[in-house]
Amino acid sequence: MESNKKYWKGLEEFKSTPEFVENNKNEFAEPLPIEDVLNEAGLSTVTPRRDFLKALGFGLGAVTLAACQPAPVHKSIPYLVKPEDVIPGIPNYYVSSFNGQSVLVKTREGRPIKIEPNPNAGVYSQGTNPQAQASVLDLYDISKLKAPVLKNQETTWSKVDEYVKSELAKVQASGKKIRIVSSSVNSPSTLSVIADFIKVYPAAAHIQYDPVSYTGIIKANENSFGKAVLPKYNFDKADLIVSFGADFLGTWISGEEFTSQYVSNRNNTSLAKGKMSRHIQFEAGMSLTGTNADTRLPIKLSEEGPALITLYNAITGGNLAGGVLPNNTAAEKAIKLAGKELAQMKGRGLVVCGSNDVSTQILVNAINSAMGSYGTTIDLDTPCRRYAGNDAAYAEFVNEVNRGEVGAVFVLNANPAYDSFNAKAFADGMKKVPLKVSFADRADETAAFCDVIAINQNYLESWGDASVYEGYYTIVQPTINPIFNSRQAEQSLLIWSNNPVVEYYQYVRNNWEKNVLPLFGKSWNDVLQSGVVFATTPKAAGSYTFSLSLASVAPSVLNSSKALAKDIELHVYENNAIGDGRYANNAYLQELPDSVTKVTWDNYIALAPKFAEKLGYNEFDVVTVKAANGYTVELPILIQPGQAIGTASIALGYGRSKAGAAGNAVGQNAYPFLAFNNGTRQYASNITIEKTGRRHELAQTQTHHSFEGRNIIREATFQEFVKNPAAGSGNHGEKHKTYDMWDTFEKPGHNWVMAIDLNACTGCGSCIVACNVENNIPVVGRDEVRRRREMHWIRIDRYYTINDGDNKVTKEDEVESLDNLDNVSVVHQVMLCQHCEHAPCETVCPVLATVHSSDGLNHMAYNRCVGTRYCANNCPYKVRRFNWFNYWNDSRFDNYLNNEFTQLVLNPDVTARSRGVMEKCSMCIQRIQTGRLEAKLEKRALRDGDIKMACQQACPANAIVFGDGNDPESEVSKALRSERVYYVLEEINTQPGVGYMTKIRNTGTTIQA
Repeated sequence: MESNKKYWKGLEEFKSTPEFVENNKNEFAEPLPIEDVLNEAGLSTVTPRRDFLKALGFGLGAVTLAACQPAPVHKSIPYLVKPEDVIPGIPNYYVSSFNGQSVLVKTREGRPIKIEPNPNAGVYSQGTNPQAQASVLDLYDISKLKAPVLKNQETTWSKVDEYVKSELAKVQASGKKIRIVSSSVNSPSTLSVIADFIKVYPAAAHIQYDPVSYTGIIKANENSFGKAVLPKYNFDKADLIVSFGADFLGTWISGEEFTSQYVSNRNNTSLAKGKMSRHIQFEAGMSLTGTNADTRLPIKLSEEGPALITLYNAITGGNLAGGVLPNNTAAEKAIKLAGKELAQMKGRGLVVCGSNDVSTQILVNAINSAMGSYGTTIDLDTPCRRYAGNDAAYAEFVNEVNRGEVGAVFVLNANPAYDSFNAKAFADGMKKVPLKVSFADRADETAAFCDVIAINQNYLESWGDASVYEGYYTIVQPTINPIFNSRQAEQSLLIWSNNPVVEYYQYVRNNWEKNVLPLFGKSWNDVLQSGVVFATTPKAAGSYTFSLSLASVAPSVLNSSKALAKDIELHVYENNAIGDGRYANNAYLQELPDSVTKVTWDNYIALAPKFAEKLGYNEFDVVTVKAANGYTVELPILIQPGQAIGTASIALGYGRSKAGAAGNAVGQNAYPFLAFNNGTRQYASNITIEKTGRRHELAQTQTHHSFEGRNIIREATFQEFVKNPAAGSGNHGEKHKTYDMWDTFEKPGHNWVMAIDLNACTGCGSCIVACNVENNIPVVGRDEVRRRREMHWIRIDRYYTINDGDNKVTKEDEVESLDNLDNVSVVHQVMLCQHCEHAPCETVCPVLATVHSSDGLNHMAYNRCVGTRYCANNCPYKVRRFNWFNYWNDSRFDNYLNNEFTQLVLNPDVTARSRGVMEKCSMCIQRIQTGRLEAKLEKRALRDGDIKMACQQACPANAIVFGDGNDPESEVSKALRSERVYYVLEEINTQPGVGYMTKIRNTGTTIQA
């Protein structure tokens, strides 16, 4: 019987088939003719040899030699003249500052490739957030302009300077106003430059505004205590924290700093001392902070005001009217009980609120004053300078431009045409301004209205400084020469104001040597080495007494609440990945899963399960969302357990139109939903929802939420832990007997193991981005994530625990009513390759691509792997990733990381894997090897702490500990001896090398909803 199958006689015949030819186009593109290459690089066949090498050399050479030539990569060339401080293969580290946070920048052969927290920052060294880890990618963003722009044409800096100076002279002669509009500036040197500019042009003024505003807190402190500041909050000094919609572990003011403080009272060290703070969260939408609360209760936005009045009355015994939550008796009861406890915690309690309403924040001040929080958990004498925006001043600026009073506008680190609360009015007014200058690095939404785009430099190319707290200063220094023909905004302002010092480096140094360094007895070289100066003995915080009458404040709070009480109350928020949208073109952040929903590459409208059922909607239904101001968008629905009934949540930062290839047309813009009321920007409004009849599947990295009966997450209450430190861990009692089919691996030298504290991990995602950057993990895009093909080596699983009315945990299949889905608690679990002693993957690999090492690691030999995926099928933890495509070099993933210039971010110590290869966590084996070699060169043994994993180093909560299990005195050995430690799926005897510590919740004895 003949077979219908067709066989090829050999490779020569096979490679001529249509299927092979079509695939080969994507995999192996034909080289361009030399004439086309030269034309693309702006050269000709008669170009001098030196310029030819600059343009056609490997991107590394273009950066380190030419410093400004972003030409295509075609071949490698050696150094013509090796830089004195660069040794091939050896990294250099520079101190710098990212948004006021002191960091270390790792460079290789002149290329910045990794960001780490600066250990010299002392108490201010608190890990890094996802934006800091991903920021190195922005340096190589090809969406940025390559040269300054004048009247929509690329030009030279001399022509820009000539034009701006000429126009400024005309504006000055006309008597019109000059406005510098920026986001909050906490750089002393930048503020000094602006002040010098205003001296030359007295008609100028500096307007600061922030996409996400904290004007309400600043104005409330001015009214309450005469100090218009954003306080320094000390969560580490609080034994009881009550939050009303403030996502202080995520995006509220300083998430990584507050995370470090918060966890210090809840981690293994604190628990070993028998101490744990308690955290109660009241909020409309499920936030990162809400997922970490000991007790979380959903409340509507319109209930926030009455809830705060209830709390004030409970603490002070007052009788302010309006403290009733008629449809939420559970929350009202919990608030009253929490108030009684707070009243007894003089100086040890803290109440925070995410509202930007001045009256609401004044009421919060009254509550904190009654508890004695000022001087302990709240410090007004060491103010935070991260946010200094003034909503009223910005609103008046928009009125000025629309009245035709402004002759020149300079926009610095801001994008009001996209993210301001009255973007249309801003755009209309800008048409009336004769001189419009943007310092953006790209032609963004605001720059499109400007005559001049004086492209600013990335912070990794810049000189500068920052002071996010009184008495704390960080330096910004360049780690690479400018890649494009850019110039610092400060230097442009110095030139345009004819300042005697036009070089910004010298200006910064002069400012420090005159105003900063004498305060600390340091030299300029000291600062360039340490990166930071601060007082070792902080100034003592003063106590403040609240003396305002609440007679008029409480009615204002209630009126604001009543205005929100509609059928659907909209809650607009920042998520932990994209934030306010300024980093929307960063592919690492777009693919970072939302900490709660695990959605990537999109925003959505979140509804509670029962509320969605009542409205007749299913998950992924696309609906039209319409605001009272007429603004309309279409968004898919996401069913979110824990969302308050009658509310909906939409994330800011999406819907960019001029961000770049990765960020454009991702999600919808939620900023137009915001309003300006009573002098501040409001983040709540009312909406209506209508069906469109379409569906849009969101790209989620976690779509399965059941344990399937396995004891993966282990929990206990703090009260149970005090009685028995092994509570909930499964370490008490007799365990199931196990049998081994393999010989025990000998580990005579080191035994690399890891401990992860579930009580410390908040789920922020910094570890995911750090792992991506360190290990050259590709971005795959929305469609591939939908196909479950994301490549992350480390993930954070999010699990819901459903509570019934008696606060008892129930299984998902036992839930009889959707009511219970709105009363949930959450656990985050970091999951990576467990490096099992009895690894199921190793026994099924037919080519020995995955093997066990003599120091306890599960290794991958990429050049052996043939992609059978047997190992992934046999892995019970599902932590292996398969390369379905050559993501680093495939035109179908053109928007992300596969362009030749962006690949300069790659870590040369780690192989960039190709199509058909399986990969997974390697425990940063390159870092282990580096630590060993350094110890060998120094002729000493490895010390505990010499080697830190990328995920461990980035974590602001210090939730991950790595080290040598053979060293009984190592930090990881001590951690793994805790009675809280258990191993995931230890019952199947894989003998993992990663131990987890039981999740402990301090639910207390009184707060029972």
